[in-house]
Amino acid sequence: MARKLSFVLFLFIASLSMAQAPAVKAPPGTAALVNGQAIAESAVQRSLERIPPERRAAARPELINHLVDNMLVDQYLIQQKIVADVAEVDKRHALMKAEIIKQGKDYAKMLEELKLNDVELKEHIAAEVRWEKYTDSQATDKALQEIFEQNKEVFNGASVRARHILLTVPPTDEVELEKARILILAYKKQVEDTVKTEMAKLPPTTDNLAKEKARIALLDETFAIIAKDKSTCPSKDQGGDVGWFTRDGVMVENFSKTAFGLPPYLLSDPVKTQFGYHLILTTEKKPGKEVKFEDLKGEAKEYFAEKLRERMSEHVRKFSKITIFPAPLGT
Repeated sequence: MARKLSFVLFLFIASLSMAQAPAVKAPPGTAALVNGQAIAESAVQRSLERIPPERRAAARPELINHLVDNMLVDQYLIQQKIVADVAEVDKRHALMKAEIIKQGKDYAKMLEELKLNDVELKEHIAAEVRWEKYTDSQATDKALQEIFEQNKEVFNGASVRARHILLTVPPTDEVELEKARILILAYKKQVEDTVKTEMAKLPPTTDNLAKEKARIALLDETFAIIAKDKSTCPSKDQGGDVGWFTRDGVMVENFSKTAFGLPPYLLSDPVKTQFGYHLILTTEKKPGKEVKFEDLKGEAKEYFAEKLRERMSEHVRKFSKITIFPAPLGT
């Protein structure tokens, strides 16, 4: 129960964004409108406070998109008449309050500091209850076993190491996104052409093993040089090396999925994420351990719910009207 309370409290602080009533026009203090429902600028600023000041401008678009996704999901569940039981909401609210007091904090003062009230808090607890109710209805044993079998690397601790070149582009700027994609293709060709040219200089008597070692060294060196020069990611200082990571929960999905799907020392095609476009080079892989569904059913359900939420928000976005407003001056 303590873990659940901590998770709810995190969502409570990070995602308190729903207005009391839909708005036709954006009133002052609104960061975005989602099908007429407002995401408050105060919710965005509250979450940005946990981020270093120099990173807040870059983090703002991703944060707002997260809040938009949360709202889209809850709007869809309400439309589908998924009802949050009042008794369950009241129970969780009471437990959360008790947990805060147990930690030696003043509940009323905490709400005051966050500029919130019990009504708003209960609305967000209700949203979580609706989501859990819907997830439970979809997470059959068959569905969980299927996602477990199809994504073993998520659960078995497998990891990879990779380099990348990132061109940062706003996710809604289609013109700049296309420019970035074309540039990534150009960098890929540049790497491949350089490696091909240098490989042609090897003595004709070079055996296959030596050739492969030379190709790997050239590819790694050439990629690192271009990453240092062209990438917009802080990893550029390490030649684009982002180190070791597991399949889920560390890197964004498209990046992680591509890196795990690549054989070592083969270049990816352009990979789009919310940060822009990437060129990825997987350099090493570590296999995972043997795992059984029965031992990891809970983890499989969490992963299932995460992917279900992603698919739902992506689908609902296609039929939604979303307006995101610029950050207020001075923030």
